[in-house]
Amino acid sequence: MPAALPILIGVLLLAVTAHTLGFFFLRRAVDGRGKSLQESLIRNVRWPSRLIIPLAAVEIALAGVKLGARLRDDLLRAVGIALVFAIGFLVVRLTYVFDDVILARYQLDVTDNLKARRIHTQIQVLRRVTVVVVSIVSIAIVLLSIPRVRAAGAGLLASAGVLGLVAGVAARPTATNLVAGLQLAISQPIRVDDVVVVEDHWGRVEQIALTYVVVRLWDLRRLVLPISYFIQNPFENWTRSTADILGYVFLQVDFSAPVDQIRARFEEILRRSPDWDGKVGIMQVTDSGENTMQLRALMSSPDSARSFDLQCAVREQLIAYLRSEHPGALPRTRSELVNTEGHPISARDFEAAFLGRH
Repeated sequence: MPAALPILIGVLLLAVTAHTLGFFFLRRAVDGRGKSLQESLIRNVRWPSRLIIPLAAVEIALAGVKLGARLRDDLLRAVGIALVFAIGFLVVRLTYVFDDVILARYQLDVTDNLKARRIHTQIQVLRRVTVVVVSIVSIAIVLLSIPRVRAAGAGLLASAGVLGLVAGVAARPTATNLVAGLQLAISQPIRVDDVVVVEDHWGRVEQIALTYVVVRLWDLRRLVLPISYFIQNPFENWTRSTADILGYVFLQVDFSAPVDQIRARFEEILRRSPDWDGKVGIMQVTDSGENTMQLRALMSSPDSARSFDLQCAVREQLIAYLRSEHPGALPRTRSELVNTEGHPISARDFEAAFLGRH
């Protein structure tokens, strides 16, 4: 018994030293090689293996040292429980290795990132589901390995139905969001980096967690919604099928406005803009009212952010063009003067009458 403690401590220190030296040389061998799989594997497996290797060494050493049967069993059970959680930790970290390898091939910072957003969304949701499942399985294995807990479980079977019902009612919102998360990962009404309009707010999907979604709004605020919201409520997704989008600008102009010249100026603005993708550039008269007619400038862009910039630029430059080149085309209110008999008075007659009084 007295010699067992130094032996176990020595085995533990030897295992920790071997682990440290092994990972030191692995990092030196892989560092700077640009191999994402090896780098991710070393980074994510390092801490779980720092627990597993010493625990496994101690468990092997316990078989060779002289200890009492009860003490040996207690130590083996404690080491076994720690190993179960360490292995669960390793499984969770291996999912991050899978994420790094897959996501390295699908970058979000490209123009056409539809497939990348789909992959990122699926991996984020499935990774969180994996963490929950591994945690539950690890706890179940540990509980089943303890004889007292396993025996006490038989006495609790009678009340398990009532407790299960109460827990089910209490956890119904959580369960709803978990199911909605799986449904979202499969059907994907939204994806990471999608442009959405939710609750009258424009923003991008920043994070899809297991039970909630974080939307980064245009002013950098974060809108946090339960994941079931996107299954049960209508919302706008501007990048559901493709990243490119149509933008539009409405102008109210006078009926005397030279539409052909304004259209030519609009096309010139588009050709000079780096935010236009060259697919759609149309100006049409879409409506007319009592005093003005409405021009709609329709234009396409590679993504929603550049579309917004293009719309602002077109609106600003067209207004400046009308103000400087065709001020008469800006909206104005007309009035008609009539005499006492109800007949229109010309401007010359009105001027003569007005000057005659003065």
